[in-house]
Amino acid sequence: MSQATRPYAGQSDADRQQGGRSSRGLWLALLLVLACVAVLLTVLPGDESDRKDGAACTARTVGSWRAEPRPTDAFAAYGDDGARDDDWSGGDGTHSVRLPDGRVLWLFSDTFLGRVHEPPNLQGQPHKWRDGTAPMVRNSGVVMSRSGGVERTLPTPLFADPAPGQWRWPVAAKVEPRTPGGDEKVVRVLLWTRAAGPKPWIFGVPAATEVATLTLPDLALEGITQIQDQRGVADPEERVLYGTTTVDDGDHTYVFGGNDAQTASRPSSHAYVARVPHGGLGDPAAWRYWNGSRWAPDGRAKPRRILGDGDQRGVGSAFTVVREGGTYVLFTMAAGAQGLTTVTSYWACSPTGPWHGPAKGFAPPLPRDRAANGDAAAYNPQAHAALSGDGRLVLSYDVNALDATATAGGQARVNRNVELYRPRFVSLRLARPQ
Repeated sequence: MSQATRPYAGQSDADRQQGGRSSRGLWLALLLVLACVAVLLTVLPGDESDRKDGAACTARTVGSWRAEPRPTDAFAAYGDDGARDDDWSGGDGTHSVRLPDGRVLWLFSDTFLGRVHEPPNLQGQPHKWRDGTAPMVRNSGVVMSRSGGVERTLPTPLFADPAPGQWRWPVAAKVEPRTPGGDEKVVRVLLWTRAAGPKPWIFGVPAATEVATLTLPDLALEGITQIQDQRGVADPEERVLYGTTTVDDGDHTYVFGGNDAQTASRPSSHAYVARVPHGGLGDPAAWRYWNGSRWAPDGRAKPRRILGDGDQRGVGSAFTVVREGGTYVLFTMAAGAQGLTTVTSYWACSPTGPWHGPAKGFAPPLPRDRAANGDAAAYNPQAHAALSGDGRLVLSYDVNALDATATAGGQARVNRNVELYRPRFVSLRLARPQ
């Protein structure tokens, strides 16, 4: 080997040792830089990473949106049909699930029945209106045909009150095997049990999460199972109800929930998550709750919030989550002053977070109560897989009268203008943040 190619040729032992130390120092510095870059790539919003299952996770937000008139008009036409006086004519808490035969089951919380009349009413108001004696039930189920027309209302209430002064609000629903790995399919409906309470709990005090089982194809109620009782939690603001939305990923269904802190003293609530093996929603022993480090059974789980600081980052008590590829996207009403007008979003690579956002929101169109010279409020955005496709995501949002009396359950304005208590819809496309 020539002197020109032999290592350290012409160098003293001291030079060679110093060179070795310098090389090792450079390698250590390079490794430190690479480690810092890796950390930044995993925590900075807008960057891409890969999930363990290989699906790419990319920052997502609302790229564009528009009003979606077809389902909005379908519910308006059904509710306005004067041939019936005992069917759905308005409601909120809008959730849906596609059935195996192509129909769609729609679930609503507080629901008005009764016939809708053409304007003007006796006071000369310019809206379609509902008689002030129209009954209201705590929940209902409405069936939509495969072609998108609303067909019928199931017997109401679909889920009876558990006791005087308590009621059930249906939230997310999904078709799953009756038992894990089984062939028979059923519909599982997550329920929030609430109880009447003093102010500020005008929407009731959170009590428990339940799961109802409906048979197919007749949608008969087979039974209701309590999943988690929260009445032992002394502070109602710390009670967590699960089921505002579900997402399938791998072998599990992830079930998101929240507290109702915004109902009391804070401008936003906290989000939480549990998971259940497919086919296990109706089995309390199958549920596992995220406690910040692992999925723990109910008796050993102190749930850890995945999103929310009680101020400008957080969720409404009802929100929705979808999965696009390896990315989870959460939609909620914005915290603070925009909370009754603006839908915003967050994204994450895992249901447990970290969640990035909030992104810039959008204000969906609302009906105007011209007679009262007042506006409406928007709340409870929900994704509907049964209506989505071809890169479009369809969201519903509920509307109500803006004044406190109406949102507390008063019927005057929502009966005078039936548009004030019906779901409306938008379609949107997700994109990388600009």
